[in-house]
Amino acid sequence: MNDFHSLGLGDELIEGLDAMGIRTPTPIQAQAIPAALDGRDLIACAQTGTGKTAAFLLPLIDTIYSYKPKAEGIRALVIVPTRELALQIDQQLQAIAYFTPITSIPIYGGTDGSSFDQQKAALVGGTEIIIATPGKLLSHLNLGYVPTKGLEFLVLDEADRMLDMGFIDDIQRIIKFLPAERQTLMFSATMAPAIRELTRTVLKDPLEITIALSKPAEGVDQQAYVIYEAQKAAILEHILKTTEATSIIVFAGKKVEVKNLARHLVKRGFNAQAMHSDLEQNEREETILSFRNRRLRIMVATNVVSRGIDIDDIDLVINYDVPRDPEDYVHRVGRTARAARKGQAVTFVNDKEMREFGRIEKLIGYEVKKMPMPPAIGDGPAYRPDAKVVGANGNRRGPSGGQRGGNARR
Repeated sequence: MNDFHSLGLGDELIEGLDAMGIRTPTPIQAQAIPAALDGRDLIACAQTGTGKTAAFLLPLIDTIYSYKPKAEGIRALVIVPTRELALQIDQQLQAIAYFTPITSIPIYGGTDGSSFDQQKAALVGGTEIIIATPGKLLSHLNLGYVPTKGLEFLVLDEADRMLDMGFIDDIQRIIKFLPAERQTLMFSATMAPAIRELTRTVLKDPLEITIALSKPAEGVDQQAYVIYEAQKAAILEHILKTTEATSIIVFAGKKVEVKNLARHLVKRGFNAQAMHSDLEQNEREETILSFRNRRLRIMVATNVVSRGIDIDDIDLVINYDVPRDPEDYVHRVGRTARAARKGQAVTFVNDKEMREFGRIEKLIGYEVKKMPMPPAIGDGPAYRPDAKVVGANGNRRGPSGGQRGGNARR
């Protein structure tokens, strides 16, 4: 099997990886690192947890550290969708590059004036690697003091998530500030048509790498409750009262639902907090720290946590709703049973979400076991993943979601 020496990395990086206990490259690292070191543009499709962060950090650090004479200004720019991911990548970079003099800083919004001044000083001073969210980076670029002339690398991480969050225009504006001659690496969990289009506009003759979507780890005990929407709160409270789990994430699809659900749980006496993009940065960091240190038992979160937070020892994941994208289910469930541990994942499937959950079962290749309802809550609907959903107007929705009424065109 390949080791990091065989991929062409320098001794200082190998020493840093050894100190972290990392000795064998993952498949995405084994394919991406040599190509990046050769100067190729890349489009890599790989989910969170495959080692993709190191797959782009290692060749960036190696090239910047070994290249003489040192170029002036920013050498590499990594654009990410969330503040949490920017901080996480910067922390990983500092660990990997511990034995090198590489400099870096995360740039993100939600900070005060002094933090903005600190970011400006780092940008003007030529910090070598910048990890930034699109909006805040664009604010600095528009003020005209960011030295991008010597930039050699652009990395777009979680590209699909950035498009989902509406950052495509910001990304296009940022690219106009950058040199045309650069190496661009794009990483995405999915290869949707919009990603293909972005690839054509920002990459040059890219090498495409696809790492198959991993199934949920064998250590995850996956369960589903088939319920009516009105039964959700009761079954959630039942699970939280009867489980021995001490570290729990409850995923909900919308911010308003996350806020309401967290407030409801607190009123019912549970140690719970909401995690969403409306929180101030210090509130988000405090929530994550409390959850990581197990002072907070239950974090109610949007999808931002399913990809953007690296916490290894989560006992229980609860999907309060069925993710619309089957791959989001894998990302959510992947928050538990990490590093060969055991974990549990529970999904609530209401009578209008059965088809979506059936798509998830097809993706992972097996049926998730359906749990009996507690007697005090009452029976739920029968599980029929192939049944058509009846809308409010009485029309039936077929597999594509289109309506078939009496006047439908054929």
